[in-house]
Amino acid sequence: MIIKPRIYKRAVLQTMFFIATAVALPAFAQQKSEDPLLKIYRGSAEKINDLIHTKLDVKFDYKKRYLYGKEWVTIKPHIYATDSLRLDAKGMDIKTVAVVRNGRNIPLKYTYDNLSLAIKLDKVYQSTENYTIYIDYTAKPDELKLEAGAAITDAKGLYFINPDSTEKGKPVQIWTQGELESSSAWFPTIDRTNQKTTDEISMTVPAKYVTLSNGRLASQKKNADGTRTDTWKMELPHSPYLFMMAVGDFKIYRDKWRDKEVSYYLEPAYAPYAKEIFSFTPEVMEFYSKILGVDYPWNKYAQIVVRDYVSGAMENTTATLHGAYVQGTARELADRYYDKGRSTIVHELFHQWFGDYVTAESWSNLTVNESFADFSETLWAEHKYGQDTGDEHNNEALETYLEDPANATKDLVRFHYHAAQDMFDDVSYKKGGRILNMLRNYLTPTVFFKGLNIYLKTNAFKNGEGQQLRLAMEEASGKDLNWFFNQWYYGAGHPLLDIKYKWDEATKTQTIYLNQTQDGKAFQLPMAVDIYHGTQKERHQIWMRSKSDTLTFKLTAQPGLVNVDADKITLSKKTDHKSLRELLFQYQHAPLYMDRLEAIEGAAAQQNDPVAQQILLAALQDKYYGLRIKTMNSIAPDNTALTNPAIPLILKIAKTDDNNLAKAEAMKIISGTKDAAEQVALFTEGLKSSSYAVQGASLYAISILKPTEALTIARSLEKDNKGELTKAIVAIYAKNGSDAEWPFVYKNYQDSDPQSQFNMLKDFTIMTAHLKNSENAQQGINILKDMGIKYKVQGAAPIIISILNQVKEVRKQQNDDPSVKLIEEAQQQINDKK
Repeated sequence: MIIKPRIYKRAVLQTMFFIATAVALPAFAQQKSEDPLLKIYRGSAEKINDLIHTKLDVKFDYKKRYLYGKEWVTIKPHIYATDSLRLDAKGMDIKTVAVVRNGRNIPLKYTYDNLSLAIKLDKVYQSTENYTIYIDYTAKPDELKLEAGAAITDAKGLYFINPDSTEKGKPVQIWTQGELESSSAWFPTIDRTNQKTTDEISMTVPAKYVTLSNGRLASQKKNADGTRTDTWKMELPHSPYLFMMAVGDFKIYRDKWRDKEVSYYLEPAYAPYAKEIFSFTPEVMEFYSKILGVDYPWNKYAQIVVRDYVSGAMENTTATLHGAYVQGTARELADRYYDKGRSTIVHELFHQWFGDYVTAESWSNLTVNESFADFSETLWAEHKYGQDTGDEHNNEALETYLEDPANATKDLVRFHYHAAQDMFDDVSYKKGGRILNMLRNYLTPTVFFKGLNIYLKTNAFKNGEGQQLRLAMEEASGKDLNWFFNQWYYGAGHPLLDIKYKWDEATKTQTIYLNQTQDGKAFQLPMAVDIYHGTQKERHQIWMRSKSDTLTFKLTAQPGLVNVDADKITLSKKTDHKSLRELLFQYQHAPLYMDRLEAIEGAAAQQNDPVAQQILLAALQDKYYGLRIKTMNSIAPDNTALTNPAIPLILKIAKTDDNNLAKAEAMKIISGTKDAAEQVALFTEGLKSSSYAVQGASLYAISILKPTEALTIARSLEKDNKGELTKAIVAIYAKNGSDAEWPFVYKNYQDSDPQSQFNMLKDFTIMTAHLKNSENAQQGINILKDMGIKYKVQGAAPIIISILNQVKEVRKQQNDDPSVKLIEEAQQQINDKK
């Protein structure tokens, strides 16, 4: 699963804090009282009964938002004889519970508490005996109230989207979300990760709609009442949380990998772009199949994009469900490169092996699902886009993990947590993915992937945990890896690594002082140290086993560079005391993205120094667009000694760079210089670009130079705008527009994904505050209120309240009492909403 709402936590806090500077960030780090739930040991669920096969026959009541279901679930005792069965069944009306015997339904006694169905069986069953339970039930998901979380913002399992067609422009859809334990909100089951079952799902739907579920479409039957019954069969076992259904007006683009069907389900408006969005999927399936030595294990692979999804994406077996942010037009996709959409697609596909084929034994062992999927994003980036892209993606994930101090207190495998939702965090994803990257480096890729092959084949269609991964890696490598797993899987934190250097000319000795400055234990760190003499380097493999270590090397002359952790693979927060001269040498000669990034960051911190300036000017011409962008953004505008030689290089990027994002960033920077007026022709030409990013930067630049003209141009671009262009138009309207432009701002803000909303939040707030029409202002206030409630769990509430206070002051000046009252009510709702 990709946990989209959590992904935007940084954007929420950073952007809102920028707007509401009166609110202090430490407010979000308040001490919590001791949580008794953290004392509960969260082991694997006990297996009393085992699921074998689940057969469902469901119909939907769009008006009531109900599912009418009939279920035949075949079960057997796990090992001990039993006369009882407990099924998870959340918020249902249970009409009949019976055992099926000789084709007849024999009613059984049961008790039901709205969450769990306790059934008294008709006899004592042995572990060699199967039995089938029939249940007639109604699922009422919209009446179900359960705790959700930051990762998955709702837990009702079954979702009716615009079922009464009252929301203009929004399609009518039904879809499900099973993870964590929400499948049991639409069918009774043993909703645990360590259960696996085959299934058959028959859906009766309006004949005009398309359906999708796990496995193969076995049959379609037209009914006399204008409905159609589609039956999907999943003939290999998988866990209940991986069941899925989707119903709606989708266009299907059919593709193929080897002899297996690959398909993409999209709304009609995006159907023409299905190939651009998803067509690399078979290539990824081939890549993963080869490196793992286990071919894609299922009979088909489908991907579907739905509206109002409660997370980012979900790896339902054979049928991944995506939130709308993965789709885009050809113009949008041209600006994305390896963006969140493409990385999501490969992340969910890797889950078909790690999560679906072999499933985490418990949420405590979520790492064997999510850490692998996160790691796969780096694997594909390296393979498809090159080492620099892979290293950038890896580093950004590391930085995400490091920026929250609370992450250092959590084990990767965690048997104590408040709620299972809490496992879906930066430790399970970002840290876990980086740990696998270290393990690949330590064992070598060949041995690492052999270990994954052993793990997958040993545990196929079963469950896995960290210890089984360790055993597989030990079998592949011949090494004892208890130290690695105890340190990284069953321990918390990371090293704070401080590195200093000393050269003794008299003795020709290079000394390296390594110190781990974190509290507590020392980490064992195998590392490579590269010593450069001119363009030649010699590599030394070293181990750091204690908090402090000193390395000495006898050399013939002082090296140009000593590069500790030369593969830049160690999961640590590193302080490396290199001189600017050494960083210049590193930028020029060390090969990796991280080598160059370290040099750029070191130079940016000392950019008045001529050597630092030399690094930054060279980096403006770096081969990788990501580093060109980082360098442009690191140069202080008032540093004329640097900007004078830098601006011609940035102007060249703006004119000729082959990367849309780099070109757009360069245009923004040029627009803020004293010579911007000389580049009107460049900005005017940029308005014709097929790239929304370049168009947006060009429009933004013109708005600085010619605000009135920019307002007219913005209006002319309303018909076709996305991404950075939309953001630029909103910024211009916020600054120079009026109520006449509000419908555009309101609609586009509503339709944008959360990241885009946070990017435009400042301008949206300014415009809301200064609108003349009270009803328009109230529309904006309600949007802000909804954001405060939706992202309260991520710390947004106090900042949104502060933003609303600022809007309130402006509305008071306009004597807009209705808006002032609405703001006060909104603030109260944000505070009260649980």
